[in-house]
Order: sequence, then C-alpha cells, then structure tokens
Amino acid sequence: MSNLEKKESQVVDTEFSLSAVPTKSQTQGLWAAMVVLVGFTFFTPSMTAGGNLGIGLNLVNFFLAVVIGNAFLGVYCGTLGYIGQKTGLSLDLLAHHSFGRLGSYLPSAIISFTQIGWFGVGVAMFAIPVSGLSGVPVWILIIITGIVMTLTAYYGIKALAVLGSIAVPLIAILGIYSVNWGVNEVGGFMNVFSENPQKPLTLAAGIGIVVGSFISGGTATPNFSRFAKTPKTAVIATVVAFFVGNSIMMVFGAVGGAVTGVADIFDILIMQGLALPAIITLGLNIWTTNNNALYTAGLGVSNITKVPMKPMVLVAGAVGTVTAVWLYYNFVSYLSLLSGMIPPVGAVLIIHYYMNRAEYSDQDFQEKTVNIGSVAAVIVGALVGLLLPWGIAPVNALVVAAVICFASEIMARSKKTA
Repeated sequence: MSNLEKKESQVVDTEFSLSAVPTKSQTQGLWAAMVVLVGFTFFTPSMTAGGNLGIGLNLVNFFLAVVIGNAFLGVYCGTLGYIGQKTGLSLDLLAHHSFGRLGSYLPSAIISFTQIGWFGVGVAMFAIPVSGLSGVPVWILIIITGIVMTLTAYYGIKALAVLGSIAVPLIAILGIYSVNWGVNEVGGFMNVFSENPQKPLTLAAGIGIVVGSFISGGTATPNFSRFAKTPKTAVIATVVAFFVGNSIMMVFGAVGGAVTGVADIFDILIMQGLALPAIITLGLNIWTTNNNALYTAGLGVSNITKVPMKPMVLVAGAVGTVTAVWLYYNFVSYLSLLSGMIPPVGAVLIIHYYMNRAEYSDQDFQEKTVNIGSVAAVIVGALVGLLLPWGIAPVNALVVAAVICFASEIMARSKKTA
C-alpha cells in the first residue's frame, strides 16, 4: 500500500477515507450492501429517464434498451464493486495506484464536483415542487432538506443502510401502484407502448439514456462495496442494484410516460392522484441517492485535502445546499458534460487493477507522483465521449480510455524489462 494509506489519522476515521478498510471492518452482509446500493439506484431522475423511453420507444425497443443498457451497467459496476471489496479501497485511494499521488486529484476533483452538484440538484428537485404544493417558501425547505440529508451522510455507511431499508420498499410500492394504474388506463400492458411513437428515439439513443442514467454514480461503487463481507456479496449487491434495480426504475417511469405522454415522474404521480405519497416517497428516494452522492463527494475532497471524510461531508453539503437553486436551473447541463468524463475513470481503475493486481496487496508499494498514461486515457476518453457524433457516448469514452490505459501499461512494462 502507499504511504498515504499507511498514515494514521489523529482523528478516528470510521469511514476509512484515507486508508483501506481492514478485514475486521468488512462486516456488511448482503442485505445491508443491497439496500445501500439499491437505495442509490432507486433515483427519481432514473424514473424520469424511463418516462422518456416510454414516450420515444416501442415495447420491443424499450426492453432491448433496458436489458442491454443495464447489463452493461451491471458488468461495469459489478467489476468495480469486486475491486473495492478485494482491496478495501475507496475510488479515490484506488486512484492513487492507477493515477499516482497527484494524478489521483483529477478523478477525485471530477467526481466530487459532480456529486456535490447532483446533491444540490436533488435538494432543489424535492424542495421546489413541495413548495409549489404546500406554499412553504423554497428557501426554508432547501435549508431544512440540505441539513437533514447532510447529517445522514455524515453518519456514514451505517446510516445509508438504515435509510435505504426504509426508502427502497416505499418507492417499490409506489412504483408498482403507478404501473398498475397505467396498465389499467389502457386496458393491458401490451397497450402501454405505442408501436410508432410520435417523438421516436433510436435504439442506440435509448441504450445511451439507460447507460448514462447511472454510469457516473456507478463509477463510485468501490466507495460502498469496500465494506462488504466477501467479494461475492459485493458483486451480487452491485449487480442487483444496477441491473435489476435500475431496470425496475425504468419500467416504473416508462409506463407512466407512455400512458400520459409526460416524462417527469412527479407530474405523472400528481396526475394519478398521488401527490402526498409522491412527496413522501420521492423525498426519501432523493434522500438516499443524495446521501450516497455526498458520501462520495466527501471521500473525494478528503483525498485532495487529506482531512478525514466526515468534516468534508459537512463542507460539501453546505456548498450543495447554498447553491441548490442555482444548480437546479443552471448546472444540470454542465453536470452532464462532466459526467462524460467519469466513465474513463472507471475504465482506468479496472484495467490498472487487473494488470497490476499484486501491487494492490504490496505493503511496500511506492506510488508514482503522476501516471501520465492514466491521465491521458481519461482526457482523450472524455473528449471522444463528448465529441464523437455516433454510438453511445459513455461507452465510447470508456472503451477509448481502456485501450489507451492498456497500451500505456504495456509500454511501461516493456521499459522495465528493456
């Protein structure tokens, strides 16, 4: 391990933000691991993404997009989940191996900035419609929501498991009710999807929506899977969350979207007469995902500042809360731009781990200052993902980054043996 990982903090860091999770602390069973990760993927925007799929795809293409897209997410995130459990390292500490000590600041900064932004968007996404329905001023709801969500993230992985245990069943019940309503409205499931949608999406675009819905958050899987008891537990929990869980959310949103012609899940539920259940359940739904986002942001900022995660969670939560309304109205498109840079980070972590596996258990490992090949892989991969006009953007970015990282590692080995 690196010198950073061996350094003991003067403050007791129960979340192991600056070191590997020791084996004795990898106690999370399958249920606890699943509710944390499923709580992450049970996210309101995923239902809205499903609503867009329901409006733009016929039945066959909808299921193809969901199965192919979420199978990709399951494999990608499952691999990262396995690596997190085997090493006990967070995404940011894994980056010390693959990017170098200073190089790790690049993925930490990208992911932290993005997750703080999504935290703020989530706070506003709940506060603004609730204000419209209740008459309570938006700023009061934003302050209360931001504080409560920040505090649960501050208490760490155990709080995330408890919250997920409550939120996941509730959103499942609401989603099933909504789907049943939609199916009854049109006289059967086979009548839900239009064979020739008025605003059609291509299958590639549909797959891109599915993959893009969670490939950014999924890259942070090691942050949560590192506490699992076994690699098997980590992989099963991750695959259930990103293949099964995200597919369910897509179906929940797609049926309402196809039947009503409206993509936003909050609007769909209000049309179904479910305003109060929507406020409660979608509030919890946003809460669980926002907690995971803030937890990830805290780890990233901790890597850069060398301050343990919990104080950094408070700072990140304050920034996200203060800027929530601005983020909601102005920052979503910019966050999408940043999200194009995250899949290459996951590709580099995976390729480097499997090509240098022994290094991750080497107590005398000396990290580089900067791994130029890994940094270049992320930059070029992100540019390809953002600028290439065909294919599936996150997949394009990931594949290009993986190829560059692989070639860089081969060249590095050749120099060592020359």
